[in-house]
Amino acid sequence: MDAMADATPIRFTVATYNIHKGFSQLKRRVVIHELRERLRGLDADIVFLQEVLHTHERHANRYINWPGSPQHEFIADAYWHEVAYGKNAVYPHGHHGNALLSRFPMLSQENLDISAHLFESRGLLHCEIELGEGQPSLHCINVHLGLFERGRQLQIHALVDRIEATVPHSAPLIIAGDFNDWRSKGDRTLTDALSLVEVFEEVTGRPARTYPSLLPVFRLDRIYARGLKVVDAKVHYVTAGVRMSDHAALAATFELVPKRRR
Repeated sequence: MDAMADATPIRFTVATYNIHKGFSQLKRRVVIHELRERLRGLDADIVFLQEVLHTHERHANRYINWPGSPQHEFIADAYWHEVAYGKNAVYPHGHHGNALLSRFPMLSQENLDISAHLFESRGLLHCEIELGEGQPSLHCINVHLGLFERGRQLQIHALVDRIEATVPHSAPLIIAGDFNDWRSKGDRTLTDALSLVEVFEEVTGRPARTYPSLLPVFRLDRIYARGLKVVDAKVHYVTAGVRMSDHAALAATFELVPKRRR
């Protein structure tokens, strides 16, 4: 007899957010404290962050309320016990990149340089997360692609190559971040080559508008998934008078049916 015939699905929520290095639109104000509270309010189990400042000596000296720890650690605090950071852009006063925060155990992490040219430093942060004992590990890939079409195509092909080489097709997979793919030219490459679904397209029929955050026009931020059931997807916009990042935050809830034990 199957001892797990009525196995309860594992349900979890992920969010992705380009935090604009902790500044409001046009970099007029430090909003990292408000961003931290906003992210906590989403109650996501796994958070994909882009444009995360690890160190910046000039900002630390200039702003009284500048965090004393790297931004991803400041945001995670006691809410997300597992953190990973991938350094992408380095300059005289510090560096920034992508980060992943998780309430689940993190099994591994690796950051790859996928920069298409010298003028934009871009990375791919690949983490494996344990969802439950005896279950396949969840592969999470956090990306921030370039501003130029030709470079993005090269980066998307690098992403496809990475997944085909390192992620078993049977393993659950989530790719999220700022794709800068406002014309959706890279979308079909990803979905066709990797059998992915874009979660907002799955739920609403098309990717969400996320930029600029107050009056969004462009569909820059995405969440793609494979091997998971999409339960829900939401866009978290800002309202007039609220100073936040220039991107909206996205969140999606998934289910993974546990393997049956006999």
